Amino acid sequence: MFPTNVYADRRKRLKQLMNSGIGLFLGNNESPMNYPDNTFHFRQDSSFLYFFGIEHPGLAAIIDFESGEEILFGNDVEIDDIIWMGVQPLLKDKAAKVGVSKTAPFAKLAEHIQAAINQSRSVHYLPPYRGENKILLGDLLGIHPAKVNQYRSLPFVKAVIQLRSIKDTYEIAEIEKACAIGYEMHVTAMKMAIAGESEQKIAGLVEAIPLKYGGHYSFPVILSQNGQTLHNHDHSGILQEGRLMLTDCGAETSMRYASDFTRTVPVNGKFTQKQKEIYQIVLDANNKATAASKPGITYQQVHLMAARVIAQGLKDLGLMKGDVEAAVKAGAHAMFMPHGLGHMMGLDVHDMEDLGQIYVGYDNETRPIDQFGTAYLRLGRKLETGFVLTNEPGIYFIPALIDQWKAEKTNTEFINFDKVNEYRDFGGIRLEDDLLITDSGCRILGERVPITIEEIENTVGK
Repeated sequence: MFPTNVYADRRKRLKQLMNSGIGLFLGNNESPMNYPDNTFHFRQDSSFLYFFGIEHPGLAAIIDFESGEEILFGNDVEIDDIIWMGVQPLLKDKAAKVGVSKTAPFAKLAEHIQAAINQSRSVHYLPPYRGENKILLGDLLGIHPAKVNQYRSLPFVKAVIQLRSIKDTYEIAEIEKACAIGYEMHVTAMKMAIAGESEQKIAGLVEAIPLKYGGHYSFPVILSQNGQTLHNHDHSGILQEGRLMLTDCGAETSMRYASDFTRTVPVNGKFTQKQKEIYQIVLDANNKATAASKPGITYQQVHLMAARVIAQGLKDLGLMKGDVEAAVKAGAHAMFMPHGLGHMMGLDVHDMEDLGQIYVGYDNETRPIDQFGTAYLRLGRKLETGFVLTNEPGIYFIPALIDQWKAEKTNTEFINFDKVNEYRDFGGIRLEDDLLITDSGCRILGERVPITIEEIENTVGK
């Protein structure tokens, strides 16, 4: 937990952005795996953590934006709970650690909400993503659970995004911890990338690493020789020499801050010439995107710049043709990189995505480009000092997509399909770093995971 004043200051700044009504924050509850007492690993709601910092189920909070009053709702444990769980901190003691002076039993939450409704005051809430909180909100507000997201408070959403987007020194330090664990995860995977090893064994050992530091993985590990499938959670393969192993994984610290790296390595540690050529194009795109990222530039511009690097590199190899600027404008590069360059990162690996990606990644000045591939860019807006984001260009050879575009004659003026067919069994390469936007540019967070061809070949299997 951060110092008390950190949470108090966050709530103070939120009050300055919201001038009427009350803000309702619902924490998460335990979620059963297969019966009520056998639960998944508990994960508190990120916005609740940001403003109230308490990692316990069964909590809610209200901030009165007019009076300034703050109330934490929850229940103290009883003797039966203590027998199974041990002595637990009292609700008032939990509240005091984050600077909240008033507490109430959870059952009183409904009374406070009803009082606000009776006074025709706005009840601001964020869009819920868990079924039990949709049901609770429906009961509290008299709205059908299926419709509660329609009535979420957009001013509240935007205020929370404005605050959470800029990472303070405490948050950056915590993300650096996640990056250090992520480094260990990736180097472990690299050292195990030997022919005959199972993908499942590597993935399992990688996922276990953050557990020993009191955290968790920030998302289920993506690890596969079939890197052309962007989010491949199938770990059923046995590593084969001549193939590439793509690993996309990160850690979540005990305070729930995330890291997210991707590396692609040759099984047994030696790139073929063809692999080396494609790999270097992706690495060039990654490095140039890092060099270009700074306050004032939009990440949409950086994405398109990386796309031009990829298109030029593929043209040099004979896989693409024609004018590179025109090819990128037409979206021809997206057959090889059908995703965006990156996303915000923080308390969530896709930071604040539950609040609405359009509000997190875009603004009134920068809007999404409605084009295959580029439409998946999660972050397009102008970069600001304190943003933490990912930089993850890639090149993939997806047989089904190649066949579809060839059959439909899509971008034939820019793609040499005969040459592309020589790469049908290539797989995919993605290289991802985490960046902090600084006053003058950006820096890579954490020690950079081995990434050059020489570094990779000197790490795999060692």
